[in-house]
Amino acid sequence: MNRVCVIGGSRYFGRQVIERLRDEGAAVTVINRGSSPAPEGVEHLTADRDDERALRAALADRAFDTVIDQVCYTPVQAAMARRVFAGRTRRYVMTSTIEVYSSLHYPGSPDLSGGKPLREEAIDLATLPVRMELPWQDPAFVEEHYGDGKRQAEAVFTREPAFEFASVRAGHVLGGRDFTGRLHHYVSRIREDVPIVVHPQPHPSSFINDREIAGFLVWAARSGFTGPVNACSHGPLDVMDLCDALSAAGLGSAGYTTDGDPSPFSFGHAYGMDNDRAVRLGFPFSHTADWLPRAISEALAYV
Repeated sequence: MNRVCVIGGSRYFGRQVIERLRDEGAAVTVINRGSSPAPEGVEHLTADRDDERALRAALADRAFDTVIDQVCYTPVQAAMARRVFAGRTRRYVMTSTIEVYSSLHYPGSPDLSGGKPLREEAIDLATLPVRMELPWQDPAFVEEHYGDGKRQAEAVFTREPAFEFASVRAGHVLGGRDFTGRLHHYVSRIREDVPIVVHPQPHPSSFINDREIAGFLVWAARSGFTGPVNACSHGPLDVMDLCDALSAAGLGSAGYTTDGDPSPFSFGHAYGMDNDRAVRLGFPFSHTADWLPRAISEALAYV
């Protein structure tokens, strides 16, 4: 893994991926629209991944051992990337998400300990409908259909492979510099003594630390496995666990209500992943208890 191309990934854990690859001696090329500079010592190409002609021009005659695609959200983007990188790379790793499982419910599963954390084969990528005609060019549509777009993108890469393909289905990522605003939602509500909206019976889900998912993606780029793999720390968390960690950090006690739209990370059904495949492949996951206090401490300093 000497030549690595990273598409997107200029902030949060994506930047950590780039810096880790660089520090381990890889020749790293970053492709993005130019909104953020690449770290020092990394080649930076400016192109819109949705513009096939511009992407081909930016890549010129370059070739890579591995591509890590941090920003593939739709089957249209996947199909374009498959065309552009065919013959340019041996291996392609797509950052996917736990949200690919969002449409799958397991009746009779009251919680993760008594229910069924989802395994990769819960989604049959060979038979999954791929709808290229949907308005994937509309950012609002893509955001609303985030999990579906990721599912279909995985299916496109898998069905007509142009290179070794692996998709990393990351659990909910928690870290001090989370730009999504999800942790800030809890911090601001607890500080302002505003009740946090939760489901009547919140269920736990799977999480991973920002540093651990960065390490996992670098590991996946170096590995030889193909197909989807779940990436999450041991030890599921529910919304109450998260609020307890914030309280333990000195923020104050959280109040709860079921009146309104549930907060991020509050789930009304079993919503976890089984990470056994990654463990068997050799990745040593940590436990959420090992990193949650630090993540909370960093988040409080950041917000």
